[in-house]
Formats: sequence, C-alpha cells, structure tokens
Amino acid sequence: MIHSTAIIHPQARLHPTVQVGPYAIIGDRVTIDAGTIIDAHVVIGSFTDIGKDNHIFSGAVIGGDPQDLKFDGAESFVKIGDRNRIREYVTINRATAEGAKTVLGSDNLLMAYVHVAHDCVIEDHVVISGSVALAGHVHIESRAVLGGLVGVHQFVHIGSHAMLGGMSRVVQDVPPFMLVEGNPALIRSLNLVGLKRAEVDREEISQLKKAFRVLYRSGHTIREAIDQLSLLPETDKIQRLRTFLQESHAGQRRGSVPSKKMHTEESITSID
Repeated sequence: MIHSTAIIHPQARLHPTVQVGPYAIIGDRVTIDAGTIIDAHVVIGSFTDIGKDNHIFSGAVIGGDPQDLKFDGAESFVKIGDRNRIREYVTINRATAEGAKTVLGSDNLLMAYVHVAHDCVIEDHVVISGSVALAGHVHIESRAVLGGLVGVHQFVHIGSHAMLGGMSRVVQDVPPFMLVEGNPALIRSLNLVGLKRAEVDREEISQLKKAFRVLYRSGHTIREAIDQLSLLPETDKIQRLRTFLQESHAGQRRGSVPSKKMHTEESITSID
C-alpha cells in the first residue's frame, strides 16, 4: 500500500489501509486514518491530522508553514475530516499561532490549484473550484460554492449555501443563501439553484425571497432591513440569515475593506 519511493517519517502514524504513491513525503507527527489515498508527489507537512477515506491527488502540499510574517515557528496544525477530494497542487497551510488550526471539514471538493491560507475554516460539503485563493482566517460555512479564480480577502466569512461567481473579488462577508459576483463582488440574487439542489422546501424559499427584497430592494439601510426581518416568520433559515448579518459588521471592520455600496449606514438600493 506504500510505494517504495515514498518517504515517511518514523513518527508519522498511518492506518494500515492508507495508500501512499510514488515520491510522496509524509512528515513528523502526521496521522492519516483508514482508507485515505495519497497520490504521487504529495507532501504532507508536520502536525497534520487527516481523517478517513480522503483522496489527495498528485502534487498537493498539505500542512506547509503559514505564509505569514508573524509566524515564529510555533507548533500549529492542519485538521482534515473525512471523504474530502483534494485535487492536484492544492496547498493548505498550517495556522500561525501556537496551538491554532487550519480546518477542513468533511465531504468537500477542492479543485486543482486551490490555496487555503493559515487559520482558515472550511466546514462540510463545500465546493471550491480551480485556482481559488483564500487569504488567512477565512471561514466558509457548509454547502457554499466558490467559482473558479475567486479571490477572498482575509477574515471574510462566507455563509452556508452561498454561491460566489467565477473571478469575483470578495472583500466583505457573504450572507447565507446569496449569489455574489463581480469585482468587488456584489450581492446579485438568492442562490435559488443551490437551495433547490439542497431540497429546501418552497415555503422556506418563499420566505428567503421576501428577506432578499427587504435587504436589497427596499431602500432601507442594512441595519433597518435587519430589523424588518423580525416581521417575517421565524424559520430556521431566516433566523440564520439575520444572525449572520447581525454578527458580520464587527467582522467587516476587523478584516475586510468596506465597499461604499454595502456600507451599513447607506441606502442599498444601488445594489444590482
């Protein structure tokens, strides 16, 4: 199951069913669980924990040092769940601070040349298309989809079921269930295709359409629009959307570059 040309550190722990291809390199204090396949020329750096039934394709580099000037050699980690497909030449860097983690959940697809920087958190069932670049501390919730060549600014939070159009420049948080596109990215519509594929029921989608109109077609400031959401039925997804928006403002001040069209105190009727 392990090719004779692979180099595996004696302190790495691999389940007996793990497959390792030619010229792969696996470092110190790496753990790889049952059924995972490591293809040729993959590099797994130290302090990386990989779950079950993953497939890491040729040339990927997992657990490399963070590309962060603050990094001082701290013992930090990469944690990867189960059943992920990590395609050719993907890079996933360790976190920066002592004891911190870069996290990839389960059932995700990262296509070729994706870069996941230090301290990112990617939840479950996320699809990230080719050549996407995530800066440090990006958080992507479950079932989001990122189109090819998207660039995401540091500290940006992307909500569940969001869709990011290809080649977009994402400098602000993306609320759940929304479709964004552009440079800089603007909210265009609900991600109706994604919601239907996720088998969200019609009534829930209907309420989300009303929420979208309140938020992005009513002429209210974003704070006024969030207050108006309380008038809609208290469904799980409306509650999630409102909570996300309420919590995202501090995140934008802390890590993103505010776009004038999305300023919390200005009219948002100009958004397409």
